[in-house]
Amino acid sequence: MRVRRSLPTLIGAMTLALGMSMMATASAAPGSPSAVLDPCGFFETASDAYYNHCTSDGSRIVIEIDDWGPNSEMCVGPGVTWIGSASDIDGAWYTGRLC
Repeated sequence: MRVRRSLPTLIGAMTLALGMSMMATASAAPGSPSAVLDPCGFFETASDAYYNHCTSDGSRIVIEIDDWGPNSEMCVGPGVTWIGSASDIDGAWYTGRLC
């Protein structure tokens, strides 16, 4: 008899906890509707290449960009930065330096 009453309560509590944790993740970067979809570091869409500097300290970093010739460098701040056309960029990574 007790199991029948406590099981719905347990399921409800788990659903509530899961929903709250998903809301906290979705609101981690306010003002950026695609923040949950954008991974940290280099990523591409069908047409563009981006670098997402995931930080909460406001730091600016130097990234190296593999752009099919001599690599170039760029200083990026927190959040997503467009680094070029996806057809022109093969990758990008953090150099370990601040700017």
